[in-house]
Amino acid sequence: MTVRRTRDVLADGRELFYFDDTEPFVSGAATRVVPDTRPLGPAGVAGERRRDPLTGDWVVLAAHRMDRTFLPPADECPLCPSGRGSVPSEVPSAEYDVVVFENRFPSLSTRVPDDVPALVDGEALWPSAAADGRCEVVCFTSDHDGTFGNLTPTRARTVIDAWADRTADLSALTGVAQVFCFENRGAEIGVTLAHPHGQIYAYPFVAPRTERLLQLAAGHRAGGGGDLVGDVLAAERRAGARVVLAGEHWTAYVPAAARWPVEVHLTPHRHVPDLAALDDAERDELAVVYLELVRRLDRFHGDPSAPVRLPYVAGWHQAPVGQGRDLVRLQLQVTSVLRAPGKLKYLAGSESGMGAFINDTTPERIAARLREVAA
Repeated sequence: MTVRRTRDVLADGRELFYFDDTEPFVSGAATRVVPDTRPLGPAGVAGERRRDPLTGDWVVLAAHRMDRTFLPPADECPLCPSGRGSVPSEVPSAEYDVVVFENRFPSLSTRVPDDVPALVDGEALWPSAAADGRCEVVCFTSDHDGTFGNLTPTRARTVIDAWADRTADLSALTGVAQVFCFENRGAEIGVTLAHPHGQIYAYPFVAPRTERLLQLAAGHRAGGGGDLVGDVLAAERRAGARVVLAGEHWTAYVPAAARWPVEVHLTPHRHVPDLAALDDAERDELAVVYLELVRRLDRFHGDPSAPVRLPYVAGWHQAPVGQGRDLVRLQLQVTSVLRAPGKLKYLAGSESGMGAFINDTTPERIAARLREVAA
């Protein structure tokens, strides 16, 4: 499959990339590049990050995001192509296949202030630094009312290629330690823009979840095991009870210790560190398997003939750029807080206070339902 990438620059200097799979753009006979004539101020700069001495985690402080766009009407959507609504959008072109651009209200940025102290209040307990990195927005389609699950396999493959392209580019930035591609979907998750889109964060540190996984994976290997994520995948495939769907290159399963009322992991059979490392066959199958998984998730709580749009967080956990890259592999985790129609799972005292999760269902029931609603 051929996808053409075209770089453009927005009025405030932020980068934008079109990923085209349709003519006349994929061949280069026409270009998406259109001047952005909006009177924008300077591009957003990085905030600050501080290290919590009680957990060792970095916390990003991004006060400027309080002013970000919040649930605009459809005719003012900043992710639609320009010319469709009453105001110019973040995408200058009048149409697009898939587009990626730097977030206007970034939590992390390569544009860093020079006045962030090395220590908070001069105390060695609280290291501080600029929240250097990068945040990008990925628009899956120009259809404002669409969803990822409504994409064609061809367009889903273009999104995968865009994720892979950006993962490779962002991983090469100085100071980036890990790249995370994800989609937040639904008001219940806290989404502030209805247009189908995801985000990419390039962190200047290894995220806490991955730090813990690296520790466990190193211990597993030292104890005589192999690749921990791969060993879990093999065990789930042997057991079979929680496998949702499987192909030649990918298997989706509900983990044996699922925390959420709906949770699925999608893992490649081959040990690959990130999306950029997937070969063409793996990307082709992923486009089909992922679409089927999302469509089953939408049928989870409803009549298969009348699917309900499930709120979820879908995150691609990728290996860190540097140390430990060989210990973990690429894996998608999809979770939902919707435990029943109209009923949310809230993180109450045990979960939010102690990090000790209590699930109101079993992984085997979740998996059985996802097999039941297969097309």
